[in-house]
Amino acid sequence: MTTDGFVPAGTEIGFVGLGIMGEPMARNLLRAGYSLKVHNRSRPALDRLVSEGATAAHSPAEVADGADVAITMLPDSPDVEAVVTGDDGIAASLTGGSVLIDMSTISPVMTRRLAASLAARDITMLDAPVSGGQQGAIDGALSIMVGGDKFVFEACRPIFEHLGKSITLVGESGAGQVTKACNQAIVAGTIQIVAEALTLASRSGVDPATVREALLGGFASSKILEVHGKRILDRQFDPGFKVRLHEKDLKIALETAADARVPLFTTALLKQLLTCLVAQGHGERDHSALALLTEELAGAAA
Repeated sequence: MTTDGFVPAGTEIGFVGLGIMGEPMARNLLRAGYSLKVHNRSRPALDRLVSEGATAAHSPAEVADGADVAITMLPDSPDVEAVVTGDDGIAASLTGGSVLIDMSTISPVMTRRLAASLAARDITMLDAPVSGGQQGAIDGALSIMVGGDKFVFEACRPIFEHLGKSITLVGESGAGQVTKACNQAIVAGTIQIVAEALTLASRSGVDPATVREALLGGFASSKILEVHGKRILDRQFDPGFKVRLHEKDLKIALETAADARVPLFTTALLKQLLTCLVAQGHGERDHSALALLTEELAGAAA
């Protein structure tokens, strides 16, 4: 990586984690001209990217070998810790002056611990979780919330610009993850209130689609009413973002709040609603499936 705030196409990037978000993100970097080495536990996404010009790696360590920048996009804190510091982990191969960008949503405590461990070896870590769902990842239109060193952030900005439209350095290490916890609380709360409003309309004998259309023209309008409201009306619960991952994210938000001694009453309730959905077997569905639980409680399950 250069040190003048510009990461040229052709820079060696390693990418670990090719799920519904990671695969399109990696593809956008490949299309931007970066030299990309990829690793994933399952083969299909890996094979698709290799067919498009990426190089397959057999381990996280191999992904990071020779990389200027390594990127992780993984489900949870233990996954990131194992991929970074475990046997055949990224840390075994990254060299001094390189950068790890973790775009997963994990604990700020874990983030800061990993960042400190890597800094002792002259490796900089940026935490850069994202919002925008699968479609945002496909479109390169994610919102990216970054914590870490400002100079390194500016050097990596060209990478971020191929992945997102809103790119914000929030603060020091861990600040990106704190911001994502705030984001996930707001998103879950808004999905739930949209689900309640549409269920109320339906049970009151008013067409919920027409109610949504009316609300989109007023102060209640939101991206979630637009996108997730339509998902609810269309009964389209294939995941853009999975219930079980949002449940995990709210667990992180509550743990972060406990450390900061901040009461999150609504977030705690939302976490329990998501836990109910997981227990009912809906963990792999889109988080707009909160509507299913609301409807069930109202005696109007579809």
